[in-house]
Amino acid sequence: MSAAAGHENTDVLADLRRYPDLEASNLHAVDASDRLILGEAAPALAEGTREGVVVIGDHHGALTLGAIARHGLSGVRTHQDRLLGELALQANAERLGLGGFAQLGLTPELVNGARVVLLQLPRSLDALDEIAGLIAEHADPDVVVVAGGRVKHMTTAMNDILGRHFSTVQAHLARQKSRVLVATTPRPKDERPANRWPEYREHPDLGITVCAHGGAFAGTGIDIGTRALLQHLDTIPTEVTSAVDLGCGTGVLAALLARANEKVTVTATDESAAAVASAKATVAANGLEGRVVVVRANGAETVPDASADVVLLNPPFHVGAAVHDGVARALFAEAARILTPGGELWVVWNSHLRYRPALERVVGPTRQVSRDPKFTVTVSTRAGQVPPI
Repeated sequence: MSAAAGHENTDVLADLRRYPDLEASNLHAVDASDRLILGEAAPALAEGTREGVVVIGDHHGALTLGAIARHGLSGVRTHQDRLLGELALQANAERLGLGGFAQLGLTPELVNGARVVLLQLPRSLDALDEIAGLIAEHADPDVVVVAGGRVKHMTTAMNDILGRHFSTVQAHLARQKSRVLVATTPRPKDERPANRWPEYREHPDLGITVCAHGGAFAGTGIDIGTRALLQHLDTIPTEVTSAVDLGCGTGVLAALLARANEKVTVTATDESAAAVASAKATVAANGLEGRVVVVRANGAETVPDASADVVLLNPPFHVGAAVHDGVARALFAEAARILTPGGELWVVWNSHLRYRPALERVVGPTRQVSRDPKFTVTVSTRAGQVPPI
């Protein structure tokens, strides 16, 4: 009997955890949209597709492991943008004794010949456009895409995006504040939009070209938090030789720091696959290969202790749909670990979050560089021993 068969009569979803992703009482490994997607896709999954099932956007393994356990599937291909989502899927599979899946990038190999695609709808319409275009181009002509999400995060524009790539898009009835869209019949190539990813955009005011895949935060633009920090980039000590852009996004901070200081080598890290692909493209477009190294990582896990003279950080304050400061505080601790004695953490944060006491305690003496109603920029100097968070 296969591991999947042993779970046929149990609810695998009830046993899933977010670990090693952040865990808290208001954060969950499974939501109603996972259950709805699996329920709506059940007829297609039961038709013997077996090797043709693809899962995109699984949060912590609910769709992948749910499909495998309920339908005895093997050869499931799955893509998650977040590295911590990948690790959570692996941890849940090992703990539950489930296998039968392969984790791939957002590439043609992921969806080649796919017959059924289970999709957690991304918040970004650009991300959905990139995913839908990839499926329409490379999946089986009879592919069924079952895409779902929480109603409060869905818009009719998602139907329109899917409709650009598929001839039929049906919105099913909402249940438990979740809804599913089912897309079928990929449009002929001459009726679909041309692939535009990654996009490129020049910013003459900064002298930089920004590149972005659909799922990258802020796209080819530069968010206002990053701009607030960029205003002070020229005051970072010029004698530094090593820097880290922690949570680099499209690589704007890393690229501009490297351009401003020819002596510095910058390591840019992010857990988002879309961000890392975008940052690599940004680095190449600005001729900074060798000066900026882009790594997909959980925080600064690939960076040695006490090795960076400067860390740049524009931390997120959401975990999925929930407002939570756990990610930012974990990144403060990571910055403290990798900074050299006397090294500096430059942070921009939403002013209402009042991070300064945490920075003082976790990193060291902290001074305010600028503040307005939206954003505060601070510099924290690495003290001696790093206290626990």
